[in-house]
Amino acid sequence: MDFNKIPSPCYVLDEKLLVKNLELLRYVRQKADVNIIVALKGFAFWHSFPLIKEFLDGASASSLNEALLINEEMRCKAHTYAPVYTADEFLEILNLSSHITFNSLSQWGKYKNDVSENPSTVSCGLRINPEYSEVETALYNPGSSESRLGIKADVLNNNLPSGIEGLHFHLLCENDSFVLERTLKAVEERFSPLLKQIKWLNMGGGHLITKKGYDVEHLISVLQCFKLRYPNIESVILEPGEAIGWRTGYLVSSIEDIIVHENIKIAMLNVSFAAHMPDCLEMPYKPTVVGAVDASGKKNIYRLGGLTCLAGDYMGMGDYSFEQPLKIGDKIILEDMIHYTMVKTTFFNGVKHPSIGIWTKENKFILLKEFGYGDYKNKLS
Repeated sequence: MDFNKIPSPCYVLDEKLLVKNLELLRYVRQKADVNIIVALKGFAFWHSFPLIKEFLDGASASSLNEALLINEEMRCKAHTYAPVYTADEFLEILNLSSHITFNSLSQWGKYKNDVSENPSTVSCGLRINPEYSEVETALYNPGSSESRLGIKADVLNNNLPSGIEGLHFHLLCENDSFVLERTLKAVEERFSPLLKQIKWLNMGGGHLITKKGYDVEHLISVLQCFKLRYPNIESVILEPGEAIGWRTGYLVSSIEDIIVHENIKIAMLNVSFAAHMPDCLEMPYKPTVVGAVDASGKKNIYRLGGLTCLAGDYMGMGDYSFEQPLKIGDKIILEDMIHYTMVKTTFFNGVKHPSIGIWTKENKFILLKEFGYGDYKNKLS
């Protein structure tokens, strides 16, 4: 990829890297005989939806807007789950969905008549909480005993409500197949009687299948063995978001200023960690920068700063060392900036939103979208 041909700032999806991920996911899907769908909450780069549909089984939505986008750009109905459905949107969501999962028995009770009276063939499920999760960051942990996400076993008491055909759990976050194996054990310990009654089970996202070192064959074995234990389950569904977009693209930025203190040099970028890369602060994690290494004991050490007025808008997980001293105008290329970036960006401070582009399989750059004042203004009132 020739970064000199890409404007700054810009998110860039590398189509070859996306296809590589999709090929691996298709292999898992076929070998394990499961359905794999893309979760829009992690990856909603809709320009690539026709390509994704060649490899996967569809997409999952968490809102009316996501369901609309799936229907319009992937041309299929959505697997939909939301913690709460609102009365003014539910019927439209219902018509846009092939599967719909309810977060509580009260939500199911509120809308089950709408489901039964609707001529669509939507299949309904419940989200469960086995009170088990190995997610370390509290912000992303849905499996606590006080979680608002999912129904605990004692509430269901081994009874599957009439009209419910599936169960859904989402308890992983950047986890491997061994965490899934232990999670499934916890799910079975609490919900085995219900698992024997359902037609489908959605195992949610957080399966980082495309990460280097992930034991794909172990995952296939785990899924195959689970299906043998529950032959009544017609469909096992995985809905990763970041596994699709994992290491498939970049955020291209430029240095606008360099602030020098006694102990540190700060390269001020034309992008924002808070507005354009929020997971760097929320998770938190330190992104890889092309041409840089961790600063410990190295030369040409710089901290990277964002352009908003938020005091904490900088890469606080550690500094970077570069081979040569940086200068104003240099491009800084942040890796792995396609999943959980564009879906979470804001117009905080009214700062310029990065453009969106794609580096095609034919090694050409296509600029898909630019943002301006109108985008900022129209978001407000």
